[in-house]
Amino acid sequence: MKRRISGILAAGVVALSVAMAGAMCAPGAAEAAPLGARVVAKDHKGIYRTDLKIKSKAMRATVPVTVLSPGSAAPRGTLYLLDGADAGEKVSDWITKGGAQKFFAGKNVNVVLPAGGEGSFYTNWQRKDPKLGKPQWETFLTKELPPVIAEEFGSNGRNAVMGLSMGGQSAFALATRNPDLYRGVGSLSGCPPVSSPANEAYVRSTVAKSGGDADNMWGRSGASAWRANDPALHLDALRGKALFLSAGSGAVGPQDLLAERDPSEGPKDAQIAAGSALEAAAYRCSLEFATDLTASGISYVPGFRLIGTHSWWYWKEDLPKAWGVLGPSIW
Repeated sequence: MKRRISGILAAGVVALSVAMAGAMCAPGAAEAAPLGARVVAKDHKGIYRTDLKIKSKAMRATVPVTVLSPGSAAPRGTLYLLDGADAGEKVSDWITKGGAQKFFAGKNVNVVLPAGGEGSFYTNWQRKDPKLGKPQWETFLTKELPPVIAEEFGSNGRNAVMGLSMGGQSAFALATRNPDLYRGVGSLSGCPPVSSPANEAYVRSTVAKSGGDADNMWGRSGASAWRANDPALHLDALRGKALFLSAGSGAVGPQDLLAERDPSEGPKDAQIAAGSALEAAAYRCSLEFATDLTASGISYVPGFRLIGTHSWWYWKEDLPKAWGVLGPSIW
């Protein structure tokens, strides 16, 4: 539960990547080399699930990535699904906790779930951090990974990105920074805007809980990288895309009271209180972002709930709703 409730506190080359992705799945197309990444291990976990280990030049590491796919390679859309701040190290939390494997089984989509993004905001770090290193997630996710997925599973060149908590902010940041790559974007209990003092504090505390220093990520307060990664400052990049925003008010619901909890992770009341506070913060921030979208005349689909804490029970409920919005954008 500690990992669960800390989630919140926690176009040149891009166009080339998309073009390569479409070319790789075209009949008779010559095989193109991935941009700095290659599959070094493949483990078929079932009919619809394949676990990959992808050696990334940008990340200077081998990244675990799970792909949910209906079967043989074919032109189809791709959904990138991002974890929260306490991302699973070897397998995405969406697999181990979020029910993604069951929900997407047999659906005509490639669902890509990277692991190991703890506290990283899925961004390109500026300097090496003593704890988190110098990950280059944006380059990996937007330039290296799409050609690999297209080569292994097929692609129609249409992509969407969604995440929970930290990953919700990351999804919108990636989309505003790479608008030609994504047609749909979703955030579950996230906080997309980051430049204001309160929202910057959320980012810094999230990184700090993973042992990192956000100065190594985007620099000191007021630095240009903070503004560059704030979707609220680049709203026009989202115009015309399928957008989904959800969060609960933080009010405790029946699921919170009835669920069994691990006593080793603290008293039940304390766990509930922490989840309530975290979600209330996400709710405020998501509503702030929704207001910005509305003021700019940008349509989105709301999924705001009158009850709900920062927990997987609610994110599992949000997943079908979010897919109902994002799915059509990549078919």
